[in-house]
Amino acid sequence: MSILQQVSVAKQANVYFNGKVTSRSVFFADGTRQTLGVVLPGEYEFSTAEGEIMQVTSGEFEVLLPGETEWKTFSAGSQFELAPNVSFSLRNTIISEYCCHYI
Repeated sequence: MSILQQVSVAKQANVYFNGKVTSRSVFFADGTRQTLGVVLPGEYEFSTAEGEIMQVTSGEFEVLLPGETEWKTFSAGSQFELAPNVSFSLRNTIISEYCCHYI
């Protein structure tokens, strides 16, 4: 288990898709932020405002990246990168978790 140390955590969750996707914002002393999220089985479309590195921490996601025509599978321990101001689709069949690093 990876542990984030010396952080502040938002008490209120970010809730999307009628509660099927939730995340918590984690703030570091240097001013950076990450989110830790849980995604229930389903298919979702997200948009980015900033660049992101999505690290899969448990489970598995199928992702249709911007400009791609084929879904790619990302399992626990893998990651994918997203540019700012893009949309992407994500689907999963099991409860899965992620850590999002903003870049």
